[in-house]
Amino acid sequence: MSLLPFRDLPVHTARRVVPLNVDLGRWEELEPIYDGLASRLKIITTNEELTQWLIDFGELSAVLDEEGALRYIAMTCHTDNPEAQKAYLSFIENVEPPTKPRRFALEKAYLEHPAHLKASPADTLFVFDRDVEVGVKIFRDDNVPLETDESRLAQSYSQLMGGLTVEYDGKERTLQAMGVYQEDTSRAVREQAWRVTVEKRFAARDEVNKIFGELLPLRGKLAQNAGFADYRDYAFQMRRRFDYGVKESLAFHQAVESEVMPVLCGLQKARQAKMGLAQLRPWDLAVNPKGLPGLKPFEGASQLVEKSSCIFRQLDGELDDWFQVLVRHQLLDLQNRKGKAPGGYQYTLSEARMPFIFMNAVGLQRDVETLLHEGGHAFHALAAREEPLLAYRSAPIEFCEVASMSMELLGNDFLEEFYSREDAVRARRDHLEGVVATLPWIAVIDSFQHWLYTHPGHSLDERTAEWMRILNHFGGIVDWTGLESYREIMWQRQPHLFGNPFYYIEYGIAQLGALQIWVNSRKNRAEAVRQYKDGLRLGGSKTLPELFAASGCRFDFTAATIRPLMQQVQEELARLAS
Repeated sequence: MSLLPFRDLPVHTARRVVPLNVDLGRWEELEPIYDGLASRLKIITTNEELTQWLIDFGELSAVLDEEGALRYIAMTCHTDNPEAQKAYLSFIENVEPPTKPRRFALEKAYLEHPAHLKASPADTLFVFDRDVEVGVKIFRDDNVPLETDESRLAQSYSQLMGGLTVEYDGKERTLQAMGVYQEDTSRAVREQAWRVTVEKRFAARDEVNKIFGELLPLRGKLAQNAGFADYRDYAFQMRRRFDYGVKESLAFHQAVESEVMPVLCGLQKARQAKMGLAQLRPWDLAVNPKGLPGLKPFEGASQLVEKSSCIFRQLDGELDDWFQVLVRHQLLDLQNRKGKAPGGYQYTLSEARMPFIFMNAVGLQRDVETLLHEGGHAFHALAAREEPLLAYRSAPIEFCEVASMSMELLGNDFLEEFYSREDAVRARRDHLEGVVATLPWIAVIDSFQHWLYTHPGHSLDERTAEWMRILNHFGGIVDWTGLESYREIMWQRQPHLFGNPFYYIEYGIAQLGALQIWVNSRKNRAEAVRQYKDGLRLGGSKTLPELFAASGCRFDFTAATIRPLMQQVQEELARLAS
């Protein structure tokens, strides 16, 4: 595709079962490959042959995953390009639906094959098998068209958000670009920019509500078809949450409220006092409280890449070697522009076993954090790329985000690549304060989803009331007087609610793992980085507790873990302020 920036991607492994000339956009050409795998499975007699069959089945899955990735990347890089939109929709409407029942049939046949040995926790295929077993258990043919509709609605939200712009200061600007003004030392400028931005979101609220109003009953039907009482129970199975459940998630919400909120409120009160304000307003949260101008870490994507590379090199030479792979093959689309979907992501091209990073850099410190974050994801993909089994080349999200969030914290030690010593200290402090502020937001979004999907058929007014009730538990001391209507729709800015339901608590769980790795690095950075990479190299071949342990941390998100971590953060913030 000409819309993709990649260059000279090497072939990692020669194909064995998928012809090079097959049209991956036509099911008619793919179906014989599935037929061949099904026929071959029937004549396999040994466990060794079955293992090779799994690798070959993974080849087909990787090829199709990559084709979907290429079309998704092109669509998000160019939301205003009709051909990119059409190509993506064609794939999710014409290719993904018929592949799902065929994948289910092959997985079921694998589990029932005489050569398949029931895996125990000590076996190499234990994690893989339990994942496949759940997939087979919850699959329903009737859900395939519903999942296609769900993807189409999520794309509609992405396209809508990507197209929102405002006229400000004589130019048309994306909503992401407006974030620059929240660091302006003029309170009047910050307020005006904030209002212009939220008013644009507010104007789109009805269209967003319409999209979400269609998603909720659709997801309820998915759960019902699969035999679940509600979508929450279905989602926990769909997301393969083997190592924690609803009870642990609710305990996380409570622990954040009891252990993190007092710290956040203390930081907000200190900010208010430093700024000499009677009330702390939403536009007072990103500016430097001492009135210093906003941090300007770089000008343009090339500087962001160059300076980030220096950070990776100082942290660990192998990390920078991995980063140079992305630079060399142009696997980076970093600059914000009109027509580009909001947000940032790392998407692995499964056949090439190469990571691609997408983001919307506008010259802020948060852009540095985003590239460090997505760089961590990319390192994860490259660390595990030699694993022959496709399923083990990626990990559960709860650990994937440890890879990314740890890199933010570890990379912060070298922010002098972007700043003077004084500004680097500012950036480090801002980041740690951001960690404290993000954990409550994660609890809010996850709590909201628990309510949404256990109260089917609720009204828009009921949804808004519950959103506000939850938000008030985690809102801190910020004064929203006169802004209530804007606060009521804050959830609409969270894309996970639309495209990845119940995917958000993972960030909170991972943040606690990343903080533990960061604490380890305070004692011995080289050892902490070594353990970090050891965990990444395992891919998804181990359980979550084992992956966390390999990286030098505990898989636990109760108050017992959160409390000492918040103490460490407070001590570091105090040190940075001295």
